[in-house]
Amino acid sequence: MSVSFDFSGRVAIVTGASGALGSAVVEAFRDAGATVCAVDVVDPSDEDAQLDPDAGTTFYQADLTDEAVVEALVEQVLDDHGRLDHLANIAGTWRGGDHVEETELSEFDLLWNVNLKTAFLATKHALPHLQESAGSIVSVSARSSLEGGEGDGPYRITKAGIRLLTETVAEENRGTVRANCVMPSVLDTPMNREMMEPSDDWVDPADAAQVMLFLCSEAASPTSGAAVPVYGEA
Repeated sequence: MSVSFDFSGRVAIVTGASGALGSAVVEAFRDAGATVCAVDVVDPSDEDAQLDPDAGTTFYQADLTDEAVVEALVEQVLDDHGRLDHLANIAGTWRGGDHVEETELSEFDLLWNVNLKTAFLATKHALPHLQESAGSIVSVSARSSLEGGEGDGPYRITKAGIRLLTETVAEENRGTVRANCVMPSVLDTPMNREMMEPSDDWVDPADAAQVMLFLCSEAASPTSGAAVPVYGEA
């Protein structure tokens, strides 16, 4: 069964847009008629980028761990497009392998900054404009954030933070801005295929993108503060 959404006249910021999931979300918003502002520290011309630079989106290269840069980015989007309706916080990374006592602070800082700080700063500076448009935020947590585990504690901690950030924003903006997040298990991305044996049970980023699009749509208007499983069969 195919499902279609109409985001005509809407403006969406998608962070982490050069990655596998980010590029899928950019495409989903664009196909639904939205004006898409694709944001990443990685330029679309980089050999590791998944984003098609010729796909009719506006690309903004930005370090989302720098608050001044994030503030300027949001203002630039408003100057360029006149409004902001949706924010998709997708920028993130994974690291694992060490127990807490063996984890370097630099590794923890990397995960904290890329996974949680970027989402916090983008949310902070987008919110005043999303409040004006009664818009929505969708972020990416993780299934593994629901419990502790061996060897990837800092990753789980930061993804749990995404879930709590989502719940907090939803509570603080009841009746104005909706905030939800998705919790993937394993996405079928080039990076995961390099690190693990591929499985047919993994979730296609395009399928996860459709769930995120739904959460931003009017079809999900009663839903805010949710952490939605996107596990597939994994």
